[in-house]
Amino acid sequence: MNSLIPFLSIVLFIILISIKQIDQYEKGLKFTLGKFTKIMQPGWRLVFPIFQSYKKVDIRTKAVDVPDQEGITKDNISVRINAVIYYKIVDAEKAILAVEDFYYAVSQLAQTTMRNVVGQVELDQLLSSREEISKKIKETVDKQSDSWGVEVESVELKDITLPENMKRIIGAQAEAEREKRAVIIKSEGELGAATNMSKAAEILSKTQGALHLRTLQTLNEISGDPSSKVVITLPLEILRAFENMASKK
Repeated sequence: MNSLIPFLSIVLFIILISIKQIDQYEKGLKFTLGKFTKIMQPGWRLVFPIFQSYKKVDIRTKAVDVPDQEGITKDNISVRINAVIYYKIVDAEKAILAVEDFYYAVSQLAQTTMRNVVGQVELDQLLSSREEISKKIKETVDKQSDSWGVEVESVELKDITLPENMKRIIGAQAEAEREKRAVIIKSEGELGAATNMSKAAEILSKTQGALHLRTLQTLNEISGDPSSKVVITLPLEILRAFENMASKK
């Protein structure tokens, strides 16, 4: 019996060092004699040393901060952009066996895709359609990373940096556009006022005595200011009345 104690101790020791823990947010890949044999689910799993090994894969969503990338837009404007890509591993076997370092691979693929997409659009579209550009980058990266067991959830463009001279040009263009809108609004207002004045003049000319009453109303309005000097002009209707009286004589 005593002779079995050392043997049992060795067996117990081997079992203890063979127990590996796979956390809930992980999956494990077991290799036997260097060959992939199975996917290990979360929990305690046995991986016997010497002839077995394993690798853990974190299946939680990861964020890759894509560093600044310099690109040339379709209209030959140099810009610098950066982004954040959110992805997760959906096939642990592919993520380990199909690519050496999936994290590095996704980052490099995202950088290349960003430069390519920027080169396909003009600057105005890049600035005004960020969501559309982000969606295009996501679809491209997601499609090409399928073989790595990676699913891209979203891409967010963070910053778009323009050269200083281009910033000044865009600022001047925006100022010119504001001035243009102001001139249009002013001219539309003047056109409306002129139209209303024309209609009012037409009505006054067709209504007997209306022009004279309007003149008296205007005199009443300005008479309240003692500093005002009033020059009275006779309405055309009164002059015509005098002409009619003279002709009758």
